[in-house]
Amino acid sequence: MINLEALFKISYGLYIVSSGDKTRGNGFISNTVFQVTSDPPQIASCCSKNNFTLDLIFKSNAFSVSVLQKDTPSSTIENFGYKSGKNFNKLKGYDVNYGITGVPVILNDTMAYFECRVINSIDVGSHVLFVGELVQSKIIDLSKEVLTYSYFREVKKGIAPKNAPTYFDTSKFVQITTNKNSRKFKCKVCGYIYDEAEENEKYDALPHDWVCPICAAGKEDFIEI
Repeated sequence: MINLEALFKISYGLYIVSSGDKTRGNGFISNTVFQVTSDPPQIASCCSKNNFTLDLIFKSNAFSVSVLQKDTPSSTIENFGYKSGKNFNKLKGYDVNYGITGVPVILNDTMAYFECRVINSIDVGSHVLFVGELVQSKIIDLSKEVLTYSYFREVKKGIAPKNAPTYFDTSKFVQITTNKNSRKFKCKVCGYIYDEAEENEKYDALPHDWVCPICAAGKEDFIEI
């Protein structure tokens, strides 16, 4: 038997992986970025075949990784994690630097960043695993803590975007409560669960302009589970 909850015991960070150039750039939230060798230093990252950034990585043959800090606002997670760059410019309004390979690097809420030139790509089914040789890395801010996927899930109550390698339908694993005094509501956009028992406030008592703390969806985008 496979218990998918066991997969959450694997440690992850949370990053923005970007690619493209000054003409057209894009990025996505990733929790699968890891160092694979030290000499030379190589970094790997998974990208969904549905991500607009995929073609940009193939075209530029490079990508950047921005290491996010713990207090990264929900607006950044929403922009890069739950929206598609096919229809609008995700980079607009953000502090962007262009590295030596020409790819964009997101500096907002970034503690450090890496720039990699792709040396290998592996088709792993729903995703492509890119392996890149490190060509540049910089420290931006060490005064904050890094944002981990564990903190994102357990404290911010976030759910992995549908294109993430670690995404699965939480509705299959959330039991419908029989306690009429405590209910749960799920955001249809990002999967965040509002649990009245944990929040100590009834969902119906929340103000009309209350929004999802992860993706900023309105109350109308929540369903009771």
